[in-house]
Amino acid sequence: MFDALTSKFNSIFHSLSGRGRITEEHITDAMREVRKALLEADVNYHVVKQFCKDVQAAALGAEVIQSLRPGQVMVKIVHDELVKLMGPVDTRIYYVSPGPTVIMLAGLQGSGKTTTAGKLAKYLLSKDKKPLLIADDLQRPAAIDQLETLGAQLEVPVYTERITDAVKVARKGIQHARDIGADVVVLDTAGRLHIDEEMMTEIAAVAGAVTPHQIYLVCDAMTGQDAVNSAREFNERLELDGVILTKLDGDARGGAALSVKAVTGKPIKFIGVGEKLDKLEEFHPDRMAGRILGMGDVVTLVEKAQEQFDVEEAEKMQKKMAKGTFGFDDFLKQMQAMKKMGGMGGMLKLIPGMGQLADMDIDDREIDRMEGIVHSMTPRERRDPEQIDASRRRRIARGSGRDVQEVAGLIKTFKRSRDLMKSLSGGAMGGLKSLMTGKLDVFGAMNSGKKVKQRSKRKRQPRRKKQRR
Repeated sequence: MFDALTSKFNSIFHSLSGRGRITEEHITDAMREVRKALLEADVNYHVVKQFCKDVQAAALGAEVIQSLRPGQVMVKIVHDELVKLMGPVDTRIYYVSPGPTVIMLAGLQGSGKTTTAGKLAKYLLSKDKKPLLIADDLQRPAAIDQLETLGAQLEVPVYTERITDAVKVARKGIQHARDIGADVVVLDTAGRLHIDEEMMTEIAAVAGAVTPHQIYLVCDAMTGQDAVNSAREFNERLELDGVILTKLDGDARGGAALSVKAVTGKPIKFIGVGEKLDKLEEFHPDRMAGRILGMGDVVTLVEKAQEQFDVEEAEKMQKKMAKGTFGFDDFLKQMQAMKKMGGMGGMLKLIPGMGQLADMDIDDREIDRMEGIVHSMTPRERRDPEQIDASRRRRIARGSGRDVQEVAGLIKTFKRSRDLMKSLSGGAMGGLKSLMTGKLDVFGAMNSGKKVKQRSKRKRQPRRKKQRR
């Protein structure tokens, strides 16, 4: 997401960094390019105008002209202004007691409300809540089936009725939540155009009948200005409490993310960054600003590592590395965990300066092929890959249905990965352990897989001059 915008920002700041000293005219020229980049990203015109005005005022006030590193100062100023534009942080869901807390989702057709309802239910489960999904999208019959399928995957109850009265379904669904002891209700409503008066009247009637505690507008980030316009209309009719932006993992230009808060005054609560049910993230303006400017998002990377790895498991693998017993089973565990964290590409995007390498990704199918090859090895071969010779590679290839070259390639990848892990302080899982506690030097971790040679601490003796005879 924001790839085009990030590239243009980096180009603008690079041009400033190439100057020893800059003038007010240089800042004006840079802001002209910033304005152009934001408009191309489909950011609201009035938002762009005010943003550029604020940045230019801050730049001159911060005496960028007197700075020895004007490019870095400008990055900091633009970052801070982006945080102001999209902030403040407000990801909290306000629960009521006694429950249930009612959360209503509204939005345009095709914005991803039903999938978001499932993602939100999974998020609530992670917070030790007992959610109930209500299928109140009665305009699209498939929506009820879709929500039931998502509920089954999550083992979350779903209230459904095959009728046409949305108000009645919502009321009875909330009563059902009380009956079964659910403490949070996620109400999935029908998609509607903000210019469709009849449909807008219906959703206002639902809101009036059940008085939801939170109303979130689900916006498709790829629709740009349309998302902002619809957000304004929905806010006038429903009095929104927040926004959830979906499809930010696609070719989104980012306009909605940068505009919707400024236009509606309502905070962005969550962002959808993938189709899977665990791809819903809390929205943090400072982290998003860092991603937009190519500065990475190490905090999110650490949080993902903490979710997927266990500290005790990390310590066990660290000991294996120290003893030289790190094998293919351990390697496969790491690949599967990386897959859950968004893959190598997803991780690289979160590391400062590594976003451009995000194309170096290993997709899910590649990891599945790796699993097939590893499972065709004997336990002894998985523990000690060094003994896999040419004949064993041929046998493994036959057993996994892959080419001998693929088997050899995987073994080579394993060895390179192992060398990279050894180059981290404390071993592979020692580095991971440091990542989980926020102490890992991510730049050092991405260095070459070759072990860094330590310089000898022994002082060199001065060379003696040869005496003339």
